[in-house]
Amino acid sequence: MTASRNTNEQVQQVLLTTLVLNIIVAISKIMLGWLTGALAITADGVHSLTDGAGNIAGLVGNHYAGRPADDNHPYGHKRFESLAALLIGALLLLTAWEMGQGVLDRLSANIPPQITTLTIGVLVVTLVINIAVATYQTRAGERLKSQILLADAKNTQADVFVTLAVIISSMTVAFTGWVWVDLVAALVVVVLIGRAAWEILQQTGLVLVDTAPYEADELNKMVMDVPADIVRARSRGTRDAPHIDIDVRVPPEMTTDQTHSIAYAIRQQVAAQVGEVQEVEVHFVPHHPYGRDAVLTARAYADARGLSTHEVQLLHDERGCVLEMHVEVAPELTLVEAHTLVSDLESDIVEALDHVDNVVTHIEPQHTAPILEQTAVRKKEAQQLQTAAHALLVSTYPDADWHDLTVRPLPHGYALSLHTTLAPCMTVDAAHTVAENAETLLRSHIEPLQRVIIHTEPFDHD
Repeated sequence: MTASRNTNEQVQQVLLTTLVLNIIVAISKIMLGWLTGALAITADGVHSLTDGAGNIAGLVGNHYAGRPADDNHPYGHKRFESLAALLIGALLLLTAWEMGQGVLDRLSANIPPQITTLTIGVLVVTLVINIAVATYQTRAGERLKSQILLADAKNTQADVFVTLAVIISSMTVAFTGWVWVDLVAALVVVVLIGRAAWEILQQTGLVLVDTAPYEADELNKMVMDVPADIVRARSRGTRDAPHIDIDVRVPPEMTTDQTHSIAYAIRQQVAAQVGEVQEVEVHFVPHHPYGRDAVLTARAYADARGLSTHEVQLLHDERGCVLEMHVEVAPELTLVEAHTLVSDLESDIVEALDHVDNVVTHIEPQHTAPILEQTAVRKKEAQQLQTAAHALLVSTYPDADWHDLTVRPLPHGYALSLHTTLAPCMTVDAAHTVAENAETLLRSHIEPLQRVIIHTEPFDHD
């Protein structure tokens, strides 16, 4: 069971419980108002009955809102919840109108209500139920982040004040005989219901017309730690479950892997600060205000031809501006085929980069990682190489922490990967020099090692 489905089921349970309680309260008040002739009590009972209708609307809306996205609703069915909340607000508004009409009709009748101790007792019981329901719905709505429950809770909170007004008016009529107090209380009920209806309609309407739950500045602050040039940030939906769109300017030479990493980082930052997010859509816009980046351009054109590159660097010497790069080609190609392929790549790069005078490439076979069987002999030899490499590093660089050594077989030798921790204040250039020297040391003293990969990291100085 998914988390979304489990949440919808919990919302359904809350609405069902509330529906039963609202029906009990509504029937009690309507019967009491009919027996006593108190207009305010009858109006309050009709209001509670409308609450039950709102619960039913909420149940239907929540049922559809919990459905997964499909071909007709690719963004999901969350708006059904907003429609249900809108219906609750509309029912409240209709109730207020009908009650207002009842007050006007009663003005000419001037029939005094019959208020008894039982009347007050029943109203107090319904008041306690309303308070319990409002508290229950509010807590559940905040916990489950349900727009329906929060809207219905606001409706029930209005019931509390309505019932209080009815109790006060009923007691006043019972002790003073002032019939007009019942009419004033009924008008107060109408105003309170109308206010609750307006708040629900306003809040739900903002969602339905795509009012931004988060301002652009808020969204920019959320992702300010991501090194990205954001040109536009938008949002719609609710604050607890928004849809967010962010446009980022990137160099046109940037690869899909690189843009994917930026998008992933943005989504992680937003989710960490917002919580549940319906969707974070990141759009990329090509942009190069200072001209094309030579290194990124070279890699992009190589990717387009299915070639791998490394050690791409831009140099300035007597030849002018020179781009040097290593290009990996399929090892089964002939030298003529490989040279033709790489020459075409060089032409692409020179044509794309006006400031580059020459491109120098080093052709090498693409390294593959064949699956090699680890025989008992090779396992033993790999373990011996690992022990020898660790001893050599510790004796030569005692201040560094060499760990996580792993030796794996290659077709004609072995590859060693390891980690080392260095001083946190050391520069990247100095750390790279240590790693290069260590690699040279290992390969010169341990002949079977054909490849050495060293990962440098700072000491934990907390």
